[in-house]
Amino acid sequence: MLEARNMDISYDCVRALRDVSLSLRHGEIVTLIGANGAGKTSALRAITGLRRLDAGEITFEGDRIDHLSAEEIVERGITMVPEGRHVFPLMTVKDNLLMGAFLRTSRKEIEASMEQVFTLFPRLKERMGQVAGTMSGGEQQMLVIGRGLMARPKLLLLDEPSLGVAPIFVQEIARAIVQINREEKVGIILVEQNSRMALKVSHRAYVMVTGRVALEGESAALRDDDRVQKAYLGGEVDA
Repeated sequence: MLEARNMDISYDCVRALRDVSLSLRHGEIVTLIGANGAGKTSALRAITGLRRLDAGEITFEGDRIDHLSAEEIVERGITMVPEGRHVFPLMTVKDNLLMGAFLRTSRKEIEASMEQVFTLFPRLKERMGQVAGTMSGGEQQMLVIGRGLMARPKLLLLDEPSLGVAPIFVQEIARAIVQINREEKVGIILVEQNSRMALKVSHRAYVMVTGRVALEGESAALRDDDRVQKAYLGGEVDA
């Protein structure tokens, strides 16, 4: 479905990605784990066209996309939910969701997508008329994921969806990630500091260290890898 080969990205004199290659097969959830500054978000920004590659290439469904604009990449079916719960704080939950469907024209299909979001996150339906800025952090995170789904993506990129979210909401978000993948048939690339949760919900994982891929493999196997356990799983709360 997606293949990124030999990606290099630099910010001024700082090398953010060094010869990074990763792939996503149809039906998969793939996670990128690693410390802050490891290059995880830079990889997502490259896939979405928000940062140009210095070297390498990215293909999606067989077509090269690294030369396309961010808007053209969204039109191809790739949607990113960025870190930080960027809601429109003075708009209602419903209007925030509708912003995710700005490239779509069928009112009937948009309404159907909204009902799918409400099925996934019933709490959003209860708060449909509420101003988004008055919601809790966990509710806002559900809203930005729902807004991303309103674009009807083939591939959803999630950047730190559990960051700063209460444990009860982390569990709900983890459940939703699996449900989106399984029931909506959406491929997912998950960047997550909660490595235990990420390895639990994903099929495969890439462990990134200072801009390169240090380890990769099946998530279940990496959960049992001593190096990963010592570096990333010690003391984390199980989702």
